[in-house]
Amino acid sequence: MTERLLPPREACKRLGISFITLKRWIYSGKIRAVKTPTGRWMIPESEIERIVSGKERVKEVRAVIYARISSSDQKSDLERQIKYLTQYCTAKGYRIVDVLSDIASGLKTNRRGLMKLFKYVVDRQVDVVVITYKDRLTRFGFEYLEYFFKQHGVCIEVVYGEEPRDAYQELVEDLLAVVKSFADKLYGMRSRRKKKLVQGFKELLEEVEKNN
Repeated sequence: MTERLLPPREACKRLGISFITLKRWIYSGKIRAVKTPTGRWMIPESEIERIVSGKERVKEVRAVIYARISSSDQKSDLERQIKYLTQYCTAKGYRIVDVLSDIASGLKTNRRGLMKLFKYVVDRQVDVVVITYKDRLTRFGFEYLEYFFKQHGVCIEVVYGEEPRDAYQELVEDLLAVVKSFADKLYGMRSRRKKKLVQGFKELLEEVEKNN
């Protein structure tokens, strides 16, 4: 589930207040807001609805943050994910139970952070799992995980919509890993036909990238 974040102008219009009043509400804690990496405040739509309806949040929401990068040279991106997700949870009033992270491919299933997340879900110690993009949790089969989590009363909140274009290289590496895995099963690890198939796929990807 993706929470819609409203820009200040739209939030002010729906609340019937000025921008100065909105800023005062943000800094006083009357309304929760998310600060983007560029320094801009965005207001969760649920906060607008809460204030308009006059209802306060009564049930505590337990959240686990999950972030992932594919290699150690992307650690700055991991820090950005965690920082933004922490701000997001604070803005929504969630109690952060844990912050989990992995440095591994989205295809790898036995990630330490992911395994710990499953335990939280199965033990019903969390209400919501917060991630930046769907592929941070898994490269394939997101719908299966979403269904599994729901059976334990846990919701997955994807803060951003589509995966950014600068994630292209990671996607290429994951596709190559899939092709190599199938090639191993079809031809064996040291087969010439396996090497030929993998090399042909690499060349195809390079051609696609060049044409784009």
